[in-house]
Amino acid sequence: MDGFANPSFGAVADVFTEQLEKTDGGAALAIFHRGELVVDLWGGLRSPDGDPWVADTLAMAFSTTKGVASMALHVQADAGLIDYDEPVATYWPEFAQNGKENITVRHVLSHSAGLHRLRTVIDTAEHMLDWEHMVEALAAEAPAYEPGTKTGYHALSYGWLVGEIVRRVTGRPLNQVIAEDVAAPLGLDGLHLGCPPEERHRVAPLEPMGLNIPAPLRVAGGLLVSQVGRALSLVRSPVNTRRMINALAPRGMEDVLASEEIMDASIPAANGFFTARSLASMYAVLAGRGTHDGVRILSPETVDQIGEEQNNRRDLVLVMPMRWRLGYHHILRSAHLAPDGYGHFGFGGSGAWVDPSRELALAMVCNRGSGTPVGDARLMALSRVALEAADRIADEDDRLTEAS
Repeated sequence: MDGFANPSFGAVADVFTEQLEKTDGGAALAIFHRGELVVDLWGGLRSPDGDPWVADTLAMAFSTTKGVASMALHVQADAGLIDYDEPVATYWPEFAQNGKENITVRHVLSHSAGLHRLRTVIDTAEHMLDWEHMVEALAAEAPAYEPGTKTGYHALSYGWLVGEIVRRVTGRPLNQVIAEDVAAPLGLDGLHLGCPPEERHRVAPLEPMGLNIPAPLRVAGGLLVSQVGRALSLVRSPVNTRRMINALAPRGMEDVLASEEIMDASIPAANGFFTARSLASMYAVLAGRGTHDGVRILSPETVDQIGEEQNNRRDLVLVMPMRWRLGYHHILRSAHLAPDGYGHFGFGGSGAWVDPSRELALAMVCNRGSGTPVGDARLMALSRVALEAADRIADEDDRLTEAS
């Protein structure tokens, strides 16, 4: 393992080291606390050929990408280009078809727009590689329920909805907005939607569940659905498998993920390529109430709105309450420790979150994880230890204050 960890976060480094020793593949972990980078670790293997994970290795982060896409939209809202309570059709007039005229930006960000059933929108996952096809298909779709009355994880559709809103108000594609409005101001070299050709030598091929997969990002046939089912088997409530597959696994999904075109496309709910350090830096903006490393990209007022819980209903797709904020869910398995925390985890094991009350931001990326849409057990363990480390620092600060 390489990198460093502040001694106050030594317990986090110990857990991460133990995880790397037990898992094939590689991973990286970064944590900011009170604006300072306190953990920056990486290790393991980047590829089945034995190439080591290095400081600038990129990993495809699946649904973790949603948090970055959301940030791009929030930057536009902060600039006054988007109002969360305006109908989407205000910015995207064609979207008003089929009973969607009252769906607001807030409905989209809180997964309550009723457009989660991707299998009814497209015949094959190959369409996911075509931006115009996807936004036209979603504009023509009818919602599955009265918007705002229910919540269903928009596992893939979320990205095109957010991305097209951003494109309509900026005149730029979402990957360009992320690069210019988020990554560039913060000086980040590891925050990409899709992967530029010149950066592809940095990518760690994803190998979920220990499968030896030669294609760049292959997910073996049926793995996505089977692992979703495995995750949901832990939930003590009825599971609607059809609803889950409709949202998470359009026909031919595994072939699309195995294709080279996945790096060229913009799939804003799924194909972000990140380093842990860059991803944690973006979340550190939220920990710093809009400012990180002296750079402000959001106002404190916008950050406050982002963190407000929108609903706590049982999710129709994930069958558990996700406590959606504006584009983010609660910190899975740690909500009791960080009730104000939020972020986004992804299939394959990557994830990131912020706890504003502790000024703490954490991100992990990896190329071999548990492969569930509701998080990786390793990330959950790291989250708990990181929160405890921040609390120990706060307790020590209180003791010093009392002593003085």
